[in-house]
Amino acid sequence: MRQVRILWVDDEVGVLRSHILFLKEKGFETDTCPSGNDAITMVKDKPYDIIFLDEYMPGLSGIETLRRIKAIRPSIPVVMITKSEEEDIMEAAIGSQIADYLIKPVKPQQILLTLKRILDIGDIVTRQTTSVFREEFGSISDMISSAGNFEQWSDVYRRLVFWQRELIRSSDPGMRDVLRMQEADANRAFGKYIAKNYTGWISSDAVDKPLHSPAVMAKRIFPLIKKGPSLFFIIIDNMRLDQWQAIASDISPYLRTVSEDLYLSILPTATQYSRNALFAGLMPARISELMPEYWISDNEDEGKNLYEENLIGKHLQRAGINCKWSYSKVSSDTEGKNLNDKLSQLLSNDLNVLVYNSVDLLSHARTEIGVLRDMTGDEASWLSFTHSWFIHSPLFELLRALAAKGARVVITTDHGFVKVQKPVRVVGDRQTSMNLRYKTGRNLDYNPKEVFEVTAPAKAGLPMTNITSKYIFACGNDFLVYPNNFNQVVSYYRDSFQHGGVSLHEMMLPLVSLEPV
Repeated sequence: MRQVRILWVDDEVGVLRSHILFLKEKGFETDTCPSGNDAITMVKDKPYDIIFLDEYMPGLSGIETLRRIKAIRPSIPVVMITKSEEEDIMEAAIGSQIADYLIKPVKPQQILLTLKRILDIGDIVTRQTTSVFREEFGSISDMISSAGNFEQWSDVYRRLVFWQRELIRSSDPGMRDVLRMQEADANRAFGKYIAKNYTGWISSDAVDKPLHSPAVMAKRIFPLIKKGPSLFFIIIDNMRLDQWQAIASDISPYLRTVSEDLYLSILPTATQYSRNALFAGLMPARISELMPEYWISDNEDEGKNLYEENLIGKHLQRAGINCKWSYSKVSSDTEGKNLNDKLSQLLSNDLNVLVYNSVDLLSHARTEIGVLRDMTGDEASWLSFTHSWFIHSPLFELLRALAAKGARVVITTDHGFVKVQKPVRVVGDRQTSMNLRYKTGRNLDYNPKEVFEVTAPAKAGLPMTNITSKYIFACGNDFLVYPNNFNQVVSYYRDSFQHGGVSLHEMMLPLVSLEPV
């Protein structure tokens, strides 16, 4: 292992002798210099791993030296050493991105602890995270094997998402592989849970039925209308729980979380079905039956979500709710900024329903643009990418403005997505739907052991194009591929993000209520 190089900058170099000897005994190579100008020259000439910098020096001050060092080597950690904790000095130092500060007189053990914390933090995090996850692995496995209701599956999913985000901080790829295997086990068990219960939930009023797409507005939105300031119901298309948690900390200084629940998306976990059901308050079969003019089947070329505003209006009407409301769909930054310009008008409404398609559009772009797929090869990089979009988005600007105006906010999504890996062969005719995570048609040929099949669509609340129609859904990280050009299609779509099927990420969706801090 390469020896760590330290630069210690202090005009009283003589008093550092004992510290230098102590560091040498611990295996550190330490250079010293008496001024800021000398330090800047040495930083240009030699690659130091960390700098200890005295604040009070004749000539160039410690703060100014720090700024010039950062201009040369922005990533080098600098520890400021000062005689006092005066607020203006600390603010200036922190604003210049110090890694830490120490108050004179400095003890050797303080220096060692600082070095360990700054230089070894990655290894420490990895060791600690790995150790705790090993202890948790058995507990999570027990949770997966015993989960028998929606609440228990919610606990499993939250625990898996927690560890996904924790292990991102770890440099141990082995533990991330272990977690992926445990997620695969969870999805297999979850698929069996869905297969056993889904049609029963849809076709009956079972008391243990989870909150699902058609019930969200009636149960969680309508009761809030006219009970306070303007309510903003925001749907971020194709957003998972881990993505929500990645942006929640940015929102928390402005809007506090009143509740963070999970609800169950209907099948297929695709916008045409799940979001139409969310807005209509009805399963797709009932929408098709009662409002055929608002339902577009899979094999039609027309857009599948053109009538969302109509469906919301009909839902409010059936519920007997007479309020002032609006609906807006945002698919670009320009549309988002234009919507923000209308904020005063929106605040005069009792309810505003806002759909943001950006995350879904980014997901589709990732499939089509090779460089974007290369940049976001795993969940960690995709989380970082979508987080970067959010903090620079008009949506974040809107949320800050809503907090300032005292508005209430509910944020959710219509479905999530999975990174697909394993192809499953399916044969169908020209009328069969094209989605990679579900298929519907009348002449489907497949291995029933490899999919979740719905041979009686009416029992699952799904419309039929003809009397022999059926639906099949990919589970876990599978994707459904026709034999024609099989290898080419598999090569193109493997590792892409898809939705429509049965998995925890696609079906277990965040539903978050927020109010101004």
